[in-house]
Amino acid sequence: MIDEREAPQWVGGHTLSGGEISAALIFGIVGILIPGLQPLLLGALAGEGRLTATELGYTATVELLAMGAAALLAGALLKPVGLRVIAMVACLALAAIDAATMHLRGTDLVLIRAAAGLPSGILIWITLAMIARSPTPERWAGIYLTTQTLAQFVWAAVLAATVMPRFGADGGFLSLALLCLAAMLAVIGLPRRFAPLPAHAMETSAVALPGARGWIALVAAFLYLAAIGGVWVYAEPLSRQAGHGPAVIGIAVSVSLACQVAGGALATILAGRVRWMHMLLLCGLANLGVVAGFALLPSAVLFIFLAGLFGFLWLFALPFLVPMAIEADPTRRAAVLLGGAQLLGASLGPLFVSMLVSDRDVRGSLGFGAAALSLFLAITIWLHHSRGRATPAYEIIKDPA
Repeated sequence: MIDEREAPQWVGGHTLSGGEISAALIFGIVGILIPGLQPLLLGALAGEGRLTATELGYTATVELLAMGAAALLAGALLKPVGLRVIAMVACLALAAIDAATMHLRGTDLVLIRAAAGLPSGILIWITLAMIARSPTPERWAGIYLTTQTLAQFVWAAVLAATVMPRFGADGGFLSLALLCLAAMLAVIGLPRRFAPLPAHAMETSAVALPGARGWIALVAAFLYLAAIGGVWVYAEPLSRQAGHGPAVIGIAVSVSLACQVAGGALATILAGRVRWMHMLLLCGLANLGVVAGFALLPSAVLFIFLAGLFGFLWLFALPFLVPMAIEADPTRRAAVLLGGAQLLGASLGPLFVSMLVSDRDVRGSLGFGAAALSLFLAITIWLHHSRGRATPAYEIIKDPA
């Protein structure tokens, strides 16, 4: 168990109120909403003849890449001051881009959705900056991951049942634009600034970058999400290769989504009570077992079970990446950049896997997933056991100023 005395206060000593935390979470949820809606919205655009199959893949990838890059750059370059203005400008920009998506097609659509990733990444950065300064960051990361998954599920269900049957993809993007405008009301509760993170002892650059161990932790997070994304994007053709009917993958996706929510919720409950190292080791090894099970082309029932376990482990592990990053880099700068690294991994994993699969056999995705998970485990174990006398992850970090 972790001694609660090791995590008594927020970075800088200023405890955020419930309203301030809620406002920060709202902006991050709005920023991360689109990944859960891409299958619905982009599929509708393809059905309307506005995107080819190839352009659909490009659109999904470039938006996530831009989102991850923006979150990384914001964490490195932006100071957490003037947060209300930053949030309002990002929401306005994202609303304008979502509205501009209407009636576009082809390459124009690919480019406009790439642009959408930039304000989305900045909104995500606001939430990540709050989480990195909290006394139990894995708990707030778990809350963020669980609520974002529920929000994606609810919004997708509402769009599919009410808006898109009548208005198509344009109705979906218009609803997102209106949501961004409504989210601007949350700036009332957002703090004007967050406490600054401490600087490295010998730091001279104005750019807020983590140390070498922090970057290695970010590589580990990248590998974990690359494995998850690379395997899961080929779940449907893998099910077909195993000889399942079309209904099986639909059930598997629904079960996986429910298990993702359960995994995020359990991680939130356990946060601060268990060792992150034990949880990540357990998740990595269990995921390797799931990948091996998929490789055997299992029966429909076993495939659905494995999909559920895969979804559970997916979200259960993510909150514990935060204390890993903080232990590797006690300035917490790596923790602020963590979301960007995860988004880059999730978007590039499928791209890497696309070079390893064929129409007849997609199990190359599983080989990639196993390799990435093995590297993730190796880095995670090395980071923990080489920490030496580094500053503890939950040491109270005071404002260096």
